[in-house]
Amino acid sequence: MSINVLPNLVDWARRANPDGSVATVIAEMLSQCNEVMKDMIWQEGNLPLGHKVTLRSSLPQGVWRSNNQGVPSSKSLTSQVQFSIGELVDYSIVDKSLAELNGDVARFRYSEDMGHLEGLSQQIASGIFYLNEATTPGAFTGFSPYYNTISTANAKIAANVLSAGGSGSANASIWLLGWGDHTIHGIFPKGTPAGLVYEDKGDVVPAYDANGNRFEAYTSYFRQKMGICLMDWRYGVRIANIDTTTAGLQGTTPPDLYALMSRAVVRLPTASRRLSGITESDAPDDPVPGIQPAWYVNRTVREYLDIQAIRDKNVLLSSKDYAGDPVVMFRDTPIRVVDALTNTEATLT
Repeated sequence: MSINVLPNLVDWARRANPDGSVATVIAEMLSQCNEVMKDMIWQEGNLPLGHKVTLRSSLPQGVWRSNNQGVPSSKSLTSQVQFSIGELVDYSIVDKSLAELNGDVARFRYSEDMGHLEGLSQQIASGIFYLNEATTPGAFTGFSPYYNTISTANAKIAANVLSAGGSGSANASIWLLGWGDHTIHGIFPKGTPAGLVYEDKGDVVPAYDANGNRFEAYTSYFRQKMGICLMDWRYGVRIANIDTTTAGLQGTTPPDLYALMSRAVVRLPTASRRLSGITESDAPDDPVPGIQPAWYVNRTVREYLDIQAIRDKNVLLSSKDYAGDPVVMFRDTPIRVVDALTNTEATLT
């Protein structure tokens, strides 16, 4: 069964006021809260379609020397990792005759374009956490494919993946991300503008129906080129396997979310006095400490954070102004709601 992706007369009627004008306010019943977009910092990549970074993979080792004993030389080892940039593209195509029905072409196109922007925003927010370029060609890789095991025997990064004990496929995660120029940040292609590109193509771009027949249409073009650079994976922590069913959060013995979050903060090598109190590093030129940390949860987890805070009278939870907005914080770090985070994650092992 084919699906018509172009607005038709029924769509026009559904967004028209009784006087025939196009509705300026549409109840966005499918809108989401994806606050990760507020915190994410960006850097220009050093490649047209990616960003290559150099990581130190091992340190030199000295020896305890005895008299008359030689000392072998040693050196550190480095490796290079390349992070990909994906391209998300969409078109809004509106039949010219349809858009001109009430004489207000701009308003009708605006109402359609806003839906496309909302859809793209939700795709990007979901992609930041779940996308995998190995299974979605043309995309970038988000956080989950990296933080995908709790077994340190399988991956070093597992040290920053904590399990809340859930099983099955009704799990959620809490993320602690320390955004920074030298830790975790978004990337965009070298020599290109950052952010979403919008172009009004007008009615000069030909449109075609399902049979390949041409008709006149107004076209808007949207494009976002972006990726995630995990320059230092130690500045990301995932609390996974949070069972959201009656066997977990909704049960009589739910996982202690704040205990897990307290374990998470000390996984960051350095943070701030407000977060973990760990502010020192033995790397003499390490620029890492300047990070912007934040927690990311979905609405279900956010609900039970409140319930557990009321039950336990958690003194580390507070409400403060953060960048001019009232925000709930844990250890003076904002807790952000991201609706793109699901309750259907598989159990990590």
